[in-house]
Amino acid sequence: MIPVRTKGNPVPVAPVGLPKAAVKFGAPMRGLGHRILLYGTGGIGKTTLAAMAPKPAFIDLDESLGKLGIDKPIVEGISTWVELRAVLQGSGWEGVQTIVIDTVTKAEELAVAHTLMTVKHEKGRKIDSIEAYGYGKGYSHVYETFMGLLADIDRHSRAGRNTIFVCHECITTVPNPRGEDFKRFEPRLQDPTSGKMSIRARMKEWSDHTLFLAYDIEAKEKKGIGSGTRTMWTSELPFCMAKCRSTQDLIAIENNAENGEQVWKTILGK
Repeated sequence: MIPVRTKGNPVPVAPVGLPKAAVKFGAPMRGLGHRILLYGTGGIGKTTLAAMAPKPAFIDLDESLGKLGIDKPIVEGISTWVELRAVLQGSGWEGVQTIVIDTVTKAEELAVAHTLMTVKHEKGRKIDSIEAYGYGKGYSHVYETFMGLLADIDRHSRAGRNTIFVCHECITTVPNPRGEDFKRFEPRLQDPTSGKMSIRARMKEWSDHTLFLAYDIEAKEKKGIGSGTRTMWTSELPFCMAKCRSTQDLIAIENNAENGEQVWKTILGK
């Protein structure tokens, strides 16, 4: 009941148009596919690692598989945002356990191009950049465009398929209410300074796992020293954005299929 203020005490009034129904309880959904955001510097092995996931098929937007010598099936005929969403909404995915979008950074570029072509300026002005919409409206339009992709992936997740979004990294300054601001690695996706309409923040919230892949580097006498080894970071730390629903441990990454398969068993809990 909604209380209505009168001169005396509030009078309860029944909500208008709300049907009465008993609460129904059920068991949590099982068998959902995992939604994974894997990011790191270029050339560190993100695509190679994604290729070791269970029965993958690639949406190879960066056209990198052939150059890397990776022999995995790719989805053909994608050069626009409309084509990307169309294949994800289409049939023929039954034999695929993991969809790899390589890279989501490129997918965002397609979303921007689509927005510029389809969303007109409210005053009819010519639009040739996101900023041309004015007052941050362009970022809002791109954000709304991009959310459709996440809805497509949610349908695949409910069908039991995993999705790996391969992403480039960037270094950004993080506002710190408890002290001085600091820098950290984050996925290179739209993140306006206002904090609103951030695709980066939404992807982290939406994903089951946001994983940071980095070289192991030790600083000595103001010089970085590395051995070429790599580590996957699964939890939030001052220098990287990360989270994982299945483990908080650091995961060593090696250049062999056995290690790659074990990595995904750890992440996917299988």
